[in-house]
Amino acid sequence: MHLFNSILVGFKEMWAHKLRSLLTMMGIILGVSSLVAMSALVKGMENGMQEALIAMGGLDKVLLREQDVPPHQRHLADQAPGRTIKDVYALKRSAPLIPLVSPEMALERVRITRRGKTSTPAEFVGVWPEAVQLNLHEVRHGRFFTALEDESAASVMVIGTRIRDELFGSPEESGREIIPVGEVVNVNGQPFTIVGMFARYESERERKERELAAARPKQEPRGGVRRDSGRGRGQSGWAFRRKNDTAYIPLNTMWVKFRAASGTGGAPDPRLTDIDLKVASLDLLEPALQQARNVLMITHNGIEDFTFQTQENSIENIKVTIRNARMSGGIIAAISLLVGGIGIMNIMLASITERIREIGIRKAIGASNGAVFLQIVVESVVIAVLGGLAGMAASYGLVHLLAALTPADNSPVITLPAMLVAFAFSAGVGLLAGLFPAFKAARLDPIQALRYE
Repeated sequence: MHLFNSILVGFKEMWAHKLRSLLTMMGIILGVSSLVAMSALVKGMENGMQEALIAMGGLDKVLLREQDVPPHQRHLADQAPGRTIKDVYALKRSAPLIPLVSPEMALERVRITRRGKTSTPAEFVGVWPEAVQLNLHEVRHGRFFTALEDESAASVMVIGTRIRDELFGSPEESGREIIPVGEVVNVNGQPFTIVGMFARYESERERKERELAAARPKQEPRGGVRRDSGRGRGQSGWAFRRKNDTAYIPLNTMWVKFRAASGTGGAPDPRLTDIDLKVASLDLLEPALQQARNVLMITHNGIEDFTFQTQENSIENIKVTIRNARMSGGIIAAISLLVGGIGIMNIMLASITERIREIGIRKAIGASNGAVFLQIVVESVVIAVLGGLAGMAASYGLVHLLAALTPADNSPVITLPAMLVAFAFSAGVGLLAGLFPAFKAARLDPIQALRYE
């Protein structure tokens, strides 16, 4: 029997037992749709993590972190200087492969108040003007403070949109964008003038949802518009929300007004919270880090109480997380497909039992064992292929359901390779599930088959 005729007979057999065939395909449908949906979830997670990585400064950003001194220097632990402004000037002077150095001095438990309203920023940091470029900030309104204002310890600040929303009202509430440039607020009781405001940072999915919500008629106050106030939504959108919840003041202002007498016993504390570096090129990352290490070993008197955290470390962590998620999801989906394959094998064995006389007649009039074998395998593959196609269609609805239940910045993304792999697996499962029933049918003795009642 030709292959086309075998496929046609397979469709006729399925049509003759529609309900049974549908129930048989359910395992394949669920397996394929779960495989595609799991892949879409993982892809959305990967996109969200990569967006967050870029939002925090890009791949060429390096963080100078403190660490415990190595064991052979434990006797020098009390002499470790930590990160100081001396390190910053030394790096700027003696590390040409690091063109950008940004010191940071943070203050915790900060309350920014204005007319009875209070905002507690996630980051209240004293920085140099270079921080804008290094952390990939964009000043949307007003300006950033200057080096002269930093030198004179001016009481000026640049805020994120979330702080604006809490102190002055959000655009969703007022119907227009409020620009607080020139306004005076109190930081722990000290007056500061807002000279600039950053752009609103959001993931691609959040931006689309906000634009869609803005286009809807404003007739349900509880409904569509989603404020930029959630701190807990999502697993990677924290980077955007943290940038929106940031306030920058000049580094020297932070030192003079808040940190000069914050050390032990009221003594000045010269240590920095962070030092961020920008390497000249990713190709020169290792030489740049070695250059920085040589400089810092001098400023730290040979005490290695520091380490470098590169974005490559974060990239590797992302890869490991995604690989583990894909493996876990793939195993779950493979089990679903295996269950579907067992269902196909079971129904094909039942079909052979019902068609023993038919198989005996075909063999009696000249059908070979190979033709019978091919017919059963083709019928099994037809069921699996149709189940795979239905599963691919069902995966769209499942992914949309997951998109409504998962965080916005981790929106599932269906990819063509995932669909092709899921479809190929379904066809492969159908082929494997049909081998044993086909082998059993091909070995039937035609005389005994004709006598079967």
